[in-house]
Amino acid sequence: MENEVSNLFVCLMGMGVTFVGLICLIFLSQIMGAICQRLRRSEPSKAEQAAVPVSAVETIPNRGAMVAAVSAVLAEELGTEVSAIRILSFRKIS
Repeated sequence: MENEVSNLFVCLMGMGVTFVGLICLIFLSQIMGAICQRLRRSEPSKAEQAAVPVSAVETIPNRGAMVAAVSAVLAEELGTEVSAIRILSFRKIS
């Protein structure tokens, strides 16, 4: 039987194909990473235009009522009295 393939040949071919396939995956992921970095470098101008600067002093309507409501919610969640909570700063996050 001349057409039989040796076990060593099958094993080496399988490992070789796997090795070459993994190397191809590494190169493809590096190429995709380079493409993504180039795309990120070209887009910051759009992100900078979309960002609206927030004024340093924003007025919160009914600030006292807002602080009282937040204090009550925090006291309820923490299981303490409202007088035990000390709020150091309070600002609007948009």
